[in-house]
Amino acid sequence: MLKEFRDFAVKGNAVDLAIGVVLGAAFGKIIGSLVDDIIMPLIGLVTGGVDFSNHFVPLSAKVTAAALADAKKQGAVWAWGNFIQICFNFLIIALVLFFIVRAMVKLKKEEAAAPAAPPAPSAEQVLLTEIRDLLAKR
Repeated sequence: MLKEFRDFAVKGNAVDLAIGVVLGAAFGKIIGSLVDDIIMPLIGLVTGGVDFSNHFVPLSAKVTAAALADAKKQGAVWAWGNFIQICFNFLIIALVLFFIVRAMVKLKKEEAAAPAAPPAPSAEQVLLTEIRDLLAKR
């Protein structure tokens, strides 16, 4: 049973999947930072700092706070602004990923378009070519 588990754990597919998950998580942090630290401040500058995440409708008379986090502590709220902000962030992340994947596909096409150099003839082919040339001279 231990041997079967070891074979499963080091099988190519399981290792490839684990590597993909780790790289995907790291790449997700890069894209998240790109959106949160670079793109969103520029959008905030253009829109005058509009941030929907604190827009909500209190569903209880007990809710008097102005910030969403404080309002949630006081009672039920309908956090429609946070939903809008998350959807907006998703659209920006999807757009960034689209451009990254598009660039990668373009690079792969350029690599594939470059013709590979033909392999050098083997020793047998060279010898046969010499024999053919000698026979042609006769």
